Amino acid sequence: MRVRAVVAEDYDNVIAVVDDWWGRPVSSSLPRLFFDHFWTTSTIAEDGDGIAGFLVGFISPARPEVGYIHFVGVRPDRRGAGLAKRLYEHFAGYALGQGCHELHAVTAPSNAASVRFHQRLGFSVSEPVVGYNGPGRAMVVFSRDLTSFSSTENPFAT
Repeated sequence: MRVRAVVAEDYDNVIAVVDDWWGRPVSSSLPRLFFDHFWTTSTIAEDGDGIAGFLVGFISPARPEVGYIHFVGVRPDRRGAGLAKRLYEHFAGYALGQGCHELHAVTAPSNAASVRFHQRLGFSVSEPVVGYNGPGRAMVVFSRDLTSFSSTENPFAT
């Protein structure tokens, strides 16, 4: 497994697979600007078959103590082996090193798998926040305290 920062040129390859990986249209939630402007804080994992997974995250400009994870994807044949968890841990270590004390993420209340995943990783889960993404678009907000996270952990060490 090779893990590296995303580059703007990765966008076309990622956007070509995300709808298939999810089994529904999700590509509109991942505009190119994330690859153009947050490539230093976003990660891609590759194996012999290409992109195995990716994480798009950044340190909040408005709240520099918060790292925000915007989008994570894992190729269907790599799911269940801990890659998403390792991508989260990798970003958490980075965020902690940048002085963050919390990680945040959001998802739709109907995304039960995401809610369970975040709970397993120690995130607190809010009740649906009505109108979070505009009228009729509630979201669940995840947050995790990083004070107990060890910055020496390397989730991709062999």
